[in-house]
Amino acid sequence: MASIDLGPVSVAVSPLRRLPQLVGGLALYGFSMAMMTRAGLGLDPWDVLHEGIMKRTSLTFGTVVAIASVGVLVLWIPLRQRPGIGTVLNVIVVSVTVDLGRAVLPQQTEPAWQIVVLIGGIVFNGLATAAYVGTRLGPGPRDGLMTGLSARTGRSVRLVRTGIEVAVLAVGWLLGGTVGVGTVLYALAIGPLAQAFLPLVVYRARS
Repeated sequence: MASIDLGPVSVAVSPLRRLPQLVGGLALYGFSMAMMTRAGLGLDPWDVLHEGIMKRTSLTFGTVVAIASVGVLVLWIPLRQRPGIGTVLNVIVVSVTVDLGRAVLPQQTEPAWQIVVLIGGIVFNGLATAAYVGTRLGPGPRDGLMTGLSARTGRSVRLVRTGIEVAVLAVGWLLGGTVGVGTVLYALAIGPLAQAFLPLVVYRARS
């Protein structure tokens, strides 16, 4: 498969095509997060941290996501990362839709439904990731932290991402976040899923 160009493209280029995809992708991302939290079988590393903080405070899950996102963006400053409109909307849309999703989805207790909701959440998360990344309107806060640290330290993106996610997973688990089979399944599946969906949704600039 030919390499896919994910370099930033000005928001003024094809906004009627890209902005709805961005917002829709971010909304689906937030809803997929809600599905995984309601499955109760384990979360991705960042959401383990978010849930751990939620359990120790009176804040909603979405509020914790928003606060954590802003905190990560502060770390962009010494890394000289520049946010795009996609970065800003990521903080707002995901934090709102994850709480809306959690409000309409009941906590699952039957094993069969837990598995269905978990797998559905992971697949939707892969599609949502491809959709918003494919608009090329700016990385999410956590993606920007990863690429910024990689650029500043000279370490590979894979190594930096692994280090960050191990750290947030450990802290989240200590705070009471849910770690389980879903955590492992997400780690194994999210990359291949996003890669599979990306060619279908990525914006390609016209020659």
